[in-house]
Amino acid sequence: MRVSSGQRIPVVVQSRGRRRAGARVLWVGAEAVVTCGVVVLLLVVHQLWWTNRQARAEALQQVRVLEREWDISPADPDPDPGPGPDSHSDSEPDSPSDPVTGSGSGSRGASPSGTPPLEAAAPTRRPAAGAAVDPSDPAPSAAFAVLRIPRLGLTVPVARGISKRSVLDKGYVGHYPGTAAPGRTGNFALAGHRNTHGEPFRYLNRLVPGDEVSVRTRARTYVYRVDQILRQTAPRDVGVVRAVPRSIVKPSYGYDEPGAYLTLTTCTPEFSSAYRLVVWAKLVR
Repeated sequence: MRVSSGQRIPVVVQSRGRRRAGARVLWVGAEAVVTCGVVVLLLVVHQLWWTNRQARAEALQQVRVLEREWDISPADPDPDPGPGPDSHSDSEPDSPSDPVTGSGSGSRGASPSGTPPLEAAAPTRRPAAGAAVDPSDPAPSAAFAVLRIPRLGLTVPVARGISKRSVLDKGYVGHYPGTAAPGRTGNFALAGHRNTHGEPFRYLNRLVPGDEVSVRTRARTYVYRVDQILRQTAPRDVGVVRAVPRSIVKPSYGYDEPGAYLTLTTCTPEFSSAYRLVVWAKLVR
């Protein structure tokens, strides 16, 4: 092809500098993505593995300490517990809890994996008139009992209160303030994590009616038998931890007469705090 003397052939010159700058931007972006991924992975490992390992070890150590102490210095057995110092009464609550926000004697808000199983605990109440006050009453957040669920292979300490930091995150099961003491007439209501921090109630959904649950205290061991299971209810369904437990969201679940009940609550489904799983048991011995 001939080119006249008056025409010019266009020449395209690629800029090496621009290509290098683009490569650097891509490299920095890739490094940032990888770094973020590693950080997220470490956080997941910490939450799902390390917190479980740490909390389980602390909880099992607390069980050993309690049972060693009880074996060395057992209390006199109580043949007829009767109404306990934690039983509900008609007296004015010392520290009422807002059923919507959970303020008061309940714990504060938490992350989905660490949210207390019910947003509002029963209010802490004074002992009923004439009720004997137990001088060995433990301090708040102190472990005072050992819960065993053979079907789940679970052995875990029970502490007073449902504080996330001082009870639940230690791998313990928490005793709702204002609910009955173990073996007493009323509702001995407990909360536990479903995931992370020891996750003692992770497999609570595997319980079936007829399963036995034991609660050991210094005085004696109480045995309950699973009776009803409420697979899903709202976080604000505080009726499930009342003295005569009955769901206010699903009224067909619960009881009509006073008795010695055990209530176990946790979040459901796993890795979520959208709903609550509730297991009820009755005292058999």
